[in-house]
Amino acid sequence: MNPPEKPAETPPTSLFGGAPDAVTIYEVGPRDGLQNETTVLSVERKVEMIEDLVDAGIRRIEMTSFVNPRWIPALADHMEVAARVRRKPGVDYSALVPNMRGLDSATRAGMKEVAVFMAASQSHNQKNINKSTEAALATYREVVGEARSRGMRVRGYVSCVYGCPYEGAVPAQQVIDVSAALLEMGVFEVSLGDTIGVGTPRQVEHVFRSLLAAGLTMEQLAVHFHDTRGTALANITVALQFGVRTIDSAVGGLGGCPYAPGASGNVATEDVVYMLSGMGIDTGVDIDKLVGVSTRLSGLLARELPSKYLKAHMGHCARLGRSV
Repeated sequence: MNPPEKPAETPPTSLFGGAPDAVTIYEVGPRDGLQNETTVLSVERKVEMIEDLVDAGIRRIEMTSFVNPRWIPALADHMEVAARVRRKPGVDYSALVPNMRGLDSATRAGMKEVAVFMAASQSHNQKNINKSTEAALATYREVVGEARSRGMRVRGYVSCVYGCPYEGAVPAQQVIDVSAALLEMGVFEVSLGDTIGVGTPRQVEHVFRSLLAAGLTMEQLAVHFHDTRGTALANITVALQFGVRTIDSAVGGLGGCPYAPGASGNVATEDVVYMLSGMGIDTGVDIDKLVGVSTRLSGLLARELPSKYLKAHMGHCARLGRSV
């Protein structure tokens, strides 16, 4: 007697049914990307980089950080860079500010959007901004309130969402608490950072389900993944299923946090744009122009950049005997 046939399994209606039709790339290369480079670019080259990225279709870009030069020497020229960039209509230019002094500098530089940053872990806050989580929130209540009174939009970063270099795993409740506190004080968007690149797809699902269950909305959230262990694109794919519409990335895969040992680059803008394009999700970004920016940066920084798309493109051109 033949065994009964197994009923055919019904595939899901769509694996990507929750993904949006369009996504905004938030380019962090000029700030998060350059802050940890051993080669410091000149003001002229930084301005050229920013303007070339905007020419490639980037509509949200973080130009620099108004921090004490002793903290981030590579961005000591923040006033000059911000003053010299030719602002293009329809583009949001932002910069990081750690305190009221940084906010005053950003105001003098004509910034219309700024960002504040802190971690979901107590130890990283102490190492990165020399404050406890509670003290950091108190400082930012003052900074955010004053920035908004000056007509500025304020973005918030929450780093170490999926793991801390000093504490290891970070409970989702800490992510909820910090994110909710930032939104309550008036930031319009919270970018959830995988600072050391340890996140995995199921972790991303858990964090997003936890945040949504706590009352946060997808319109308030962005993602910021580092590709240290090669999981950034997989993690972004999960975030897309929840409907995320803003993805942070850095041209060429630049980046790394000076206060997060072992953190390598951000996910490369080219890699994100290529994947989204293949999924039918519009970014408005010209990938060929991005490659041009990355190629020039690779030469200026005198090192190979980690962007996988860039490496594949260069290899293809070499096989065809064409210049990049």
